[in-house]
Amino acid sequence: MAGSIICVAPLFCPQGDSVIIVAMQNRNPDPGTNGNPQQINYVALAAQIRAWAHELGFQAVGISDTDLSAAENGLQEWLTLGLHGEMDYMAKHGTKRSRPAELLPGTLRVISLRMNCAPPGVRDSWQVLAEGERAFISRYALGRDYHKVMRNRLAKLAEKIRGAVAEFAEIAGFEGRVYTDSAPVLEVELARKAGLGWRGKHTLLLSREQGSRFFLGEIYVNLPLPLDVPQQEHCGTCTCCIKVCPTQAIIAPYRVDARRCISYLTIELKGSIPVELRPLIGNRIYGCDDCQLICPWNSFAQASAEPDFAVRYGLDDVSLAELFAWDEAEFNSKLAGTAIYRIGHEQWLRNIAVALGNAPKSAVVIAALESRAGHPSALVREHVAWALARHTD
Repeated sequence: MAGSIICVAPLFCPQGDSVIIVAMQNRNPDPGTNGNPQQINYVALAAQIRAWAHELGFQAVGISDTDLSAAENGLQEWLTLGLHGEMDYMAKHGTKRSRPAELLPGTLRVISLRMNCAPPGVRDSWQVLAEGERAFISRYALGRDYHKVMRNRLAKLAEKIRGAVAEFAEIAGFEGRVYTDSAPVLEVELARKAGLGWRGKHTLLLSREQGSRFFLGEIYVNLPLPLDVPQQEHCGTCTCCIKVCPTQAIIAPYRVDARRCISYLTIELKGSIPVELRPLIGNRIYGCDDCQLICPWNSFAQASAEPDFAVRYGLDDVSLAELFAWDEAEFNSKLAGTAIYRIGHEQWLRNIAVALGNAPKSAVVIAALESRAGHPSALVREHVAWALARHTD
């Protein structure tokens, strides 16, 4: 009987869109092959993966090897210096973070993917930051939790790859696992090696098309796919991100002291925020975007077309007092399914108390703080007392 082979060839349209033509052909198998199908055309498979990725809403795809030895040295030095603060998970997995094959045995390639995240119609960030009684929330967190959106799309892409290689005898068993900020993965370094952008001096990935306004996700695979070429760096002598950081957490180009970073202080830190850093936080209650807002490359960023990333509950322009009044049930109800939900109501109140302490003095601000002065949580009470003292000195 005639066997079947898959011939996949990319056809590029004049407008730049790519179309993948898949043709099924029959042939008589060579008697010496026992009828096994043709070996996989990995160049063609990589082209097909890119097409599927774009169909699933990803804007860029790249493929890298697993050699992260150079980044491993930098990571170990960063950890040795204690710059990760209380993020113990950065160290507890040993070398799995920098050696993908230790995390998923057999990994040969990492497929890195980029999805735009800037929400459409959001209020200007600098304006909100300038109005001390308003709450600033990092723009990536205004909609649905990106982990859920990305993981779902990555899983669909992995299944498509699994189906494409299932009939080939040379694959003893396809291994493909998806990650999106959910495991010990050096995603920025992998994306850099895959040609999705370059590492900015604030340590985030930058691209000429989208600045840093995107999420990253990865699929670890045991397929020898062709490699992409890293991009050149385009930061030049610019140091805007370093100068603008409210807490001077970017202590040198490409090095962040997480213990001073507002994103760390408002999200990762579970206990008391250092008193000396509280005034520098301003009205930022979840994350900080300053180093991205100032970056010239983000002037090219385009709003995401993903409905899931649209602003919920007007969180791009809401008063601190209003959010401080939410009880735990309202917090859980409104923020379920968002990235903010995971910090919990107690930490939410802690952050807003600091912001209210930095807000312009008013009867509304004082009343809001006094309403939580007797809160059951010692953590909340401490930060409320600090904030009230700021307005009575």
